Amino acid sequence: MSRLDAASRDEFLAAHGDWKLDGESISRTFVLRDFKDSMAFVTQVALAAEVADHHPDIDIRWNKVTVVLSTHSAGALTAKDTDLAAEFDSLYSR
Repeated sequence: MSRLDAASRDEFLAAHGDWKLDGESISRTFVLRDFKDSMAFVTQVALAAEVADHHPDIDIRWNKVTVVLSTHSAGALTAKDTDLAAEFDSLYSR
């Protein structure tokens, strides 16, 4: 898997404005109604990550879930990260 070029990064961030770029990672904090909804969302994220065989860092704080994606094996941000981030967005907006 190859590193995303600057144009691809910019395109993703323009389409998914809640995600933030930090070096070779992207992150987003999802705000939910309460802890129960946060845990239900994390379960959906975990299932999607398992299907993609690409596992994010997840931080849970009562009604906030922060997800960080980076392709560690490539040492870079790749399409695996942006594809999964877009899927997480779709899970959140349901």
